[in-house]
Amino acid sequence: MLQVLAELIHSKEKRERSLNPSLEWAALDEGDLQKAFPFWAPVDIRRVQSSLLNLGLIAVDPSVDSSASFYAVVDPGDITEDNRVTRLQSVPSQESAQPREATAMPSSGNASLIAPNWQPSLDWIKKCKQHSIPEEFVHALVPEFVSYWRDRGQARFSWGNAFYKHVLKEWRNEQTRKGAFELATEMSAQWRPSEDAAGILEISGINSSFIEDAIPEFVLYWRERGMVNGAWNTKFIEHIRRQWAKFSASFGYDDTPKAISANWQPSSDCFEILQLAEIDEDYARSKIPEFVMYWKDSQQVKSSWNTVFLQFIKQDWARQLKQSEGADIGYAENQSLVGSSQQRVKERFQRIADRSWAE
Repeated sequence: MLQVLAELIHSKEKRERSLNPSLEWAALDEGDLQKAFPFWAPVDIRRVQSSLLNLGLIAVDPSVDSSASFYAVVDPGDITEDNRVTRLQSVPSQESAQPREATAMPSSGNASLIAPNWQPSLDWIKKCKQHSIPEEFVHALVPEFVSYWRDRGQARFSWGNAFYKHVLKEWRNEQTRKGAFELATEMSAQWRPSEDAAGILEISGINSSFIEDAIPEFVLYWRERGMVNGAWNTKFIEHIRRQWAKFSASFGYDDTPKAISANWQPSSDCFEILQLAEIDEDYARSKIPEFVMYWKDSQQVKSSWNTVFLQFIKQDWARQLKQSEGADIGYAENQSLVGSSQQRVKERFQRIADRSWAE
C-alpha cells in the first residue's frame, strides 16, 4: 500500500495542507483507493491504512468539503520536532507483565541506538504470531538481537520493524533445520503414521483396518533398505493408495477412471441388460468397433465403460426405432396418395372411353 500510495500521490496534483506544509499532499477518494487495490475489500484497505498511520509512514487529512481525503507519504528523515508522528500505547494493568517497547522515536527525529532493556511492543509480537510463530520463540530472540545491534553500534528509526524482519528470517531458518533433521531420521521399528496421514487416508475411503495391517510391512520394507529419508508420512500415504487400488481391483470394484483399450469388450452383464430391454444382441455387438474408436480418439477416461456402452446402445436403438416408425408412416401415407390418384385416373379414363352412347 505504501508503494502504491506514493505512486498515486506522485501522479496527482500536489496540494499544501496546514497539518504539515512540508509534505506533498494529494486528494484521494474511496473510488481511487478501491481502483488501486482491487484485490482488497474496503475493510482491508482501512485496516492496512490504519497500520501505516500508526507506524507513522503516511499522513491523512480528511477534507470537510468533499468525500476525498488528503494523503501524504512521510519520510522518517523529514520528520522534525514540530511535525513528528508519535504513537501512544496504553496497556491494561492485568497485562503489565507483558514486555513493551522501551524505546520510541526520539524527539529530535533522528535514528537512535537500541536500548539495553529494549523489548518488542505487543503489536510487533502480534504481527509475528500472524505467521504462526510461537511467542516463546519471539521472546527467545530478543537478548541476542539487542546484544548484536549494541555491539555494532548502529542506529535505526524503528527497532520493532528490524526485529520483526529478524524473527521472520530466523523462523524460516528454524523450519528449514527441522525439515533437514526430519530428512536425516531413519525408519525405526516403532514408527507409526501420524494422525493427519491416517485421517487423509480414511477420508479417501480407505478402511482403517487395511491401513493398520499395512504398517508392519511398510516399516520392514524401509528398515531393511536402511534409507535415510524422513518424508515417511508422505511415502506411507502413496504406498497405501497404491495397495488399496490393487486390492479394490482384485475384487472387481475398482472405480479408478481409465481410458478405453483397443480390445475392449462389454461384459456379459451388459448383454443381459440389453436383452431385458428387448434390444437385439447382434445389433449391440455390431456397434462395439464404432464405440471403441470414438472413445479412443477422444482420449477421455471413465470409471465404467460398461455403463457408457449401455447408454450409447439404448439411445442409438431408440433412434433407430423412431426412424423406422417414421418411415412406415410415410410409406403408408404415400401408398394412400398413390392409390387414390390411380383411382381418379381410372375413373377419368373410363369416362373418356365410354362408348355406351354409341350402342
